[in-house]
Amino acid sequence: MTTKPERLFCLLGNPVSHSLSPVMHRAAFRAMNLNACYHAFCVKDLSMAIDGIRGLNIDGASVTIPFKEAVISYLDEIDEDARRIGAVNTILNRDGQLLGFNTDAAGFMKALQSVMDPRGKEAFLLGAGGAARAIAYALIKAGAKVTILNRTEKRAESLAKELACEFLPWEKRGELKGEILINATPIGMFPQTNASPFPEERLFQFALVVDIVYNPPETKLISAARKAGALTQNGIEMFVEQGAEQIRIWTGLKPPVDVMRRTVEEVIRK
Repeated sequence: MTTKPERLFCLLGNPVSHSLSPVMHRAAFRAMNLNACYHAFCVKDLSMAIDGIRGLNIDGASVTIPFKEAVISYLDEIDEDARRIGAVNTILNRDGQLLGFNTDAAGFMKALQSVMDPRGKEAFLLGAGGAARAIAYALIKAGAKVTILNRTEKRAESLAKELACEFLPWEKRGELKGEILINATPIGMFPQTNASPFPEERLFQFALVVDIVYNPPETKLISAARKAGALTQNGIEMFVEQGAEQIRIWTGLKPPVDVMRRTVEEVIRK
């Protein structure tokens, strides 16, 4: 008997213990009848981790905090969207050549458009890290007017300059008013579930509040926004859609999005 060799995929980040990427991708591979595994690696040395992908012939990798920007310099080729965003969250190993992609932008936009078309809307984005870069890029590409705020103001200013959009000091967030507010910071993520990045009493100023944190799905920000009368969207849909796009890149096959979403929701409920 002969079988196809097991395909190897992984997550690179630090920390990674909270991530649901392994359980989501493993469920997808099972549903697709793929002989594949997916492991999470807490990376201390990014250079050595990238060498490990080549040395161990790992087929593909997800990249998360804090390496989405730093990983670019270690790769052989970068997709045009990822280059413009300045962040990579997906690596494909093609015969030893490591190719970088960004699926956060497509995942975010697919999720957002299920509840609101951002074209012509004023969107305020909290955060300036790897995910925020992808979200800002996707919003601008879709025709939204974007303003970035970040706890480290220089990062917000730098990103705004790169993407030709606006920025404001973090301290000004209580004065904001617009159609869309997006939290792309880890504030409110498990286990710091009592934290929120935005003054609750000002949430009524927005039609839609999006929190890309997916664990817990009901963050303090989302709960307060709903009570204020805003439409809300948690991070599960973006998380699932960006993961589905990763599987398309790695395998060329259609991912089982419903299985992935159901798996994530079930694990969070437990």
